[in-house]
Amino acid sequence: MIELGLHTDNWRTLSGSFRQAAETAARFQLRHIEFAVIHGQYFIQAMGYEPSISLQSNPRRLRRFLDQLGLEVSQIDASYPMMGPDGAVYGVQYVQQAIRFAAELGCPMVDTVDGGFEIEGFTREEVFQITCLNYRQCLEWAEDYRIIINVEPHGPYTTDGDFLERLFKYFESEYLRFNMDTGNTYIAGLDPVEYLKRFRKYLTHAHIKDVSPQLAAAVRGEETGIACSEVPVGGGVNAENIRQCLAYLKETGWSGVVSIECYGTEENIRRSLEFLRPLVEG
Repeated sequence: MIELGLHTDNWRTLSGSFRQAAETAARFQLRHIEFAVIHGQYFIQAMGYEPSISLQSNPRRLRRFLDQLGLEVSQIDASYPMMGPDGAVYGVQYVQQAIRFAAELGCPMVDTVDGGFEIEGFTREEVFQITCLNYRQCLEWAEDYRIIINVEPHGPYTTDGDFLERLFKYFESEYLRFNMDTGNTYIAGLDPVEYLKRFRKYLTHAHIKDVSPQLAAAVRGEETGIACSEVPVGGGVNAENIRQCLAYLKETGWSGVVSIECYGTEENIRRSLEFLRPLVEG
């Protein structure tokens, strides 16, 4: 069964809080949310103008709050870029602590990505070897805590199907899986439906976002990822791809959560759900 959720990051550009995002999810009768984490403290988040959660916060208190709203956390977004030397220095410990937090919270998986640009001074082969070392250190934690690490197409390495497939095959681990993103694959110039089909065997979670006509005309094929859509899901040029992706998942009997990623205005969330609910529940 496919279930709908939303990413609290939808409120970041609106300077919204985690509470605001969670209460919106509950008001629209969603059962799942996803959120990003901060490795340390960020004063904007502490003041209530940013919807992420600090890894230094109390996960059991957070769990009680979510229980009151009837919400489960489908995934923690631990998307510090994991590819390359910065991933080794910062990304590994960030993901490890996100795994610990997820286990305490009862969340089954964490999401990871590469960066938005190719790493200067490193060949693709060098980046691949460093990437494998980085994920190896995180997978040790994933296996002990029984938390899945997802890889999301977001940058030049993860939107390269050959690079991504090689990474999955290198480990062939039940704890290294795939988080599909319909918006990132589209903006990278790929066919989202075909990319989903290629990595369906690894799929455990998905981000569903549309793309505005203006953004597609300006950067499609030149950039590899966007944070969230300005338009509601179903209101942009990626709507038919989203429809086909969900139909394919239903046809193949996939079960899991798909997170809505669009600007978190009341109108955007309402229209996104009006588009998605018939596709998921029909």
